[in-house]
Amino acid sequence: MNKRNSGSRYCREDKTVPFLLLFILLPHLVFSKKDWLPDSPLLFTHQQKQQQTSMCEELIRPMGYPCVEHKVKTEDGYILAIQRIQHGKAGFKTGKYPPVFLQHGLFMGGDSWFLNPTDESLGYILADQGFDVWVGNVRGTQWSYGHISLLEDQSEFWDWSWEDLSLYDLKSMIKYVSTFTKSKVFFVGHSQGTIMGLASFTMPETVEMVQAAALLCPISYLNHISSSLILTAVNLHLDQILLTLGYSKLNFRSDTDVALVDFLCDHGIDCINLLSSITGENCCFNSSRIDYYLQYEPQPSSAKNLNHLFQMIRTGNFAKYDYGFWGNLKTYGSLNPPDFNLADIPASFPIWMAYGGNDALADIIDINRTINELKTTPQLLYRGSYGHIDFLLSVTAKHDVYEQLVGFFHSQGQHSSSI
Repeated sequence: MNKRNSGSRYCREDKTVPFLLLFILLPHLVFSKKDWLPDSPLLFTHQQKQQQTSMCEELIRPMGYPCVEHKVKTEDGYILAIQRIQHGKAGFKTGKYPPVFLQHGLFMGGDSWFLNPTDESLGYILADQGFDVWVGNVRGTQWSYGHISLLEDQSEFWDWSWEDLSLYDLKSMIKYVSTFTKSKVFFVGHSQGTIMGLASFTMPETVEMVQAAALLCPISYLNHISSSLILTAVNLHLDQILLTLGYSKLNFRSDTDVALVDFLCDHGIDCINLLSSITGENCCFNSSRIDYYLQYEPQPSSAKNLNHLFQMIRTGNFAKYDYGFWGNLKTYGSLNPPDFNLADIPASFPIWMAYGGNDALADIIDINRTINELKTTPQLLYRGSYGHIDFLLSVTAKHDVYEQLVGFFHSQGQHSSSI
């Protein structure tokens, strides 16, 4: 049986939903047809956007960069879009350039690497540095294509957590890029993208395709987060309530899910600066661009994914999804879900980590625990004034973070290793 972390501030997840909170929350959750029916205006707009535009033609080509979209099918039937920016605006430089795969975080899509001007966005910067840039988009996001048989308005479509994003989506996308380029891949992840990466790197079939990894706001443990809004949601068992109410999809562009945030803000949370109440105080992003950012983020995720993340907060473990005692026995053959063992990541695997002093999600105590459990010794970059979003959208991130990230990749060799 796996050991539970006795140092966590939360006990094992209680599967008994606090029904009193259901009655408190229900008035805030007025279900709307537009969130669920195939002919809804919201869903129709999403389908039309998939048919008429792509991230390449909407975001990247207008900035003068080449971009080609590829489709990847996962083992469980999801169809994902990945974009390739093969070089910068200046064209190819001499030599063969290693592919770099960018994996976005929670409630974001691959566009998150391109939302600032070209001299501030990591995706453009890497392309201008001569890297062959590939951009991942997980299931359910704006730029993914759906499923071979399931529709997005079916609850079964949303029956997944970050574990599935790691073991299916990330594995399939990295395998596609590695096979297409006949090369090992450099990996960059932010936030949930680092959870996916670290879990996937414990699996030999994936880590063997990756030459090195750069992790922005690395997360494998979450039991020391300080995010006031998230901790309130955890203490209210909001994740369990949503699953009990039949929620499968989270879309914070819908009236229903906006009501969830309003409910949390009514319970002692200062939501004047909503972003800071979630991510911590961000020092350096351009607040005048918020309206532009909101054209693309937030993007949908699943209620099961939120539940899995909240399980991590309550238990202090980096483990597979907890189905409860009987569900775990059926699924795993044990009372507790198996842990992802960070010591399974090879000692020879190069890792670079960048983290911030104001990050309310990737806490320094949890990051140090991750570092101590790795056999490899990661290179570290600490920015005391940075919050969780600064590592993506800071106007000074090129100098503060990205130059060091590029230097780390260069230190692994100008040419990527063939496989």
